[in-house]
Amino acid sequence: MAALEVGEGYEVFLADGQKAFGAVREVSRNRQDIIVYVENAGDFVIHASAVTGVHAQKVIVDRHKLEARLIEAITRAHTAEDPNI
Repeated sequence: MAALEVGEGYEVFLADGQKAFGAVREVSRNRQDIIVYVENAGDFVIHASAVTGVHAQKVIVDRHKLEARLIEAITRAHTAEDPNI
């Protein structure tokens, strides 16, 4: 993907149909990176090469192109949520 067509606030997913693990906080000036806030973990940089799709204000990323620290954060992203809500 050359330049990302992504906006701040877009939700970020590993696949369609899954729960979002974060939201785009910022898009780099050259649109080659996005900064994504992951709940319970903070901000992470994701390069455009890891983005497999963008539609309906959703960003889909390839888990195999993400750093190990981000994968670990994704697994904990919803641990503080109340399962009864």
